[in-house]
Amino acid sequence: MTEIEQLSATQAQPLLAALTEVLHGCVADGASVGFIAADDRAAMERFWQDKIYSLASGDNQLLVAWQQGVIVATVMVGFSAMPNGRHRAEISKLLVHPRARRQGIARRLMQQAEQLAVEQGKTLLVLDTRSGDVATQLYLSMDWQIAGSIPLYAESTEGALDATTVMYKVVG
Repeated sequence: MTEIEQLSATQAQPLLAALTEVLHGCVADGASVGFIAADDRAAMERFWQDKIYSLASGDNQLLVAWQQGVIVATVMVGFSAMPNGRHRAEISKLLVHPRARRQGIARRLMQQAEQLAVEQGKTLLVLDTRSGDVATQLYLSMDWQIAGSIPLYAESTEGALDATTVMYKVVG
């Protein structure tokens, strides 16, 4: 059974190693999620430490999926601090550890993230994903729209420069 929970900064801090493990598993499997070296756990821990800090400030919300007491997936909902962007949120770090894939966890996390954004009064959601990734099909199946793509956007774990697809969804 998979359970989804929203974590506060206080709840997330002692789970830093577990959050890092999900990110590590995804990067080791070739995911384009901002990191290119799976063995750079220190950088991954710094990333999560920064995100935990942003939970405390309210700039982000974190949802995690648990299986048998272990975090197996994450998604972040980021809120724009700029006055002209208070109506939008950014979805990021939809990560499902390779051992927990193909169980509908990503879809459930996205549904919860969208609901959370709507509850916060957001009417526009945005995200980006490596062009051609399987995640694009998930987003399209959930009524996300492609705004466009940017070539040579991010370096892959193999050293190639990949395009990213920018997507959006009007909600609420």
